[in-house]
Amino acid sequence: MIRRVSKGFVIAIVCIMALTACGGTPQEASVPKASEAQNAGEKPSSLVIATGGTAGTYYPLGGGIANLIKEKAKTNATAQVTGAAVENMRLISKKEVDLAITQGDIADYAALGTEMFKDGAVKNLQAIGALYQETIQVVVSEKSGIKSVSELKGKKVSVGAPGSGTEVNARQILEAYGLTFNDFSTERLSFGDSAKKIQDGGLDAAFVTAGAPTAAINELAATTGVQILTIEADKMKAITDKYKYYSQQVIPSKTYPKQDAEVKTVAVKAIMSIRAELDTQLVYDITKTIYENTQPLIAINAKAKEIQTDKALEGISIPLHPGAQKYLKEKGVIK
Repeated sequence: MIRRVSKGFVIAIVCIMALTACGGTPQEASVPKASEAQNAGEKPSSLVIATGGTAGTYYPLGGGIANLIKEKAKTNATAQVTGAAVENMRLISKKEVDLAITQGDIADYAALGTEMFKDGAVKNLQAIGALYQETIQVVVSEKSGIKSVSELKGKKVSVGAPGSGTEVNARQILEAYGLTFNDFSTERLSFGDSAKKIQDGGLDAAFVTAGAPTAAINELAATTGVQILTIEADKMKAITDKYKYYSQQVIPSKTYPKQDAEVKTVAVKAIMSIRAELDTQLVYDITKTIYENTQPLIAINAKAKEIQTDKALEGISIPLHPGAQKYLKEKGVIK
């Protein structure tokens, strides 16, 4: 992988300002400010977008965004398969990628140097804006007989890839049920590997944090008897009260094959992050391209319908890149 060397940029301390309300109107939202010293004006001849595994939502949408950037912003771009949200933040830090899809909560941990980033904050991390809701889906095989998260005790459960955002989400949801990873046989697998192991009978359940419908679950539901667990109302309240990043979410019936009833769960926001060192006009062009050309992305995954300019600040607590700020000010999202 080629590492790009920045040209004389100065690393500034990023001031993190949380949004006053995830669901507030754009005029009400507090916009995180970026230090201009971080933005050194790099214009790479080709951009790399960090996504996730091929069985998730990040990779296909990232590929669609790369194609749009090539077509509309006239800059070469490619989507890179990665370990998803957490790894993507580290790739940004190392300047091995230029853009990265991640979870809003993971971006905040990265910027603050907390949770899995206690070894060092990501100082060059900024945001373009919010993309869509990422649903936490607890998938169980029908033959397991599991009807509630509380019944995962003693079972074989995948909590996501090692160090992933899914792993953090799983831990926080289990906490509401008084459970930890020690209460069952824990495996740390990608979405695709989790689905395969459920299909083969080697796994009872798996946590999946991704836009619904998720390719891995869709294929599993079509070939194997599975269910997605509802999170009970009192547990959902406990989760959303304690962790600001979560919101209540409903997976409509028929989202997946053989899914006859809606599923109530929680979600976090997927956001597009970017290296702070990139040129302001380049990032303006990328931001404009993403928010004004969603139809090709919707054709890839229906979750792209949620990529809307007026929702661009939802779930964003890290600084916006000046190029993104410029575009959102033009659109009246930032006053």
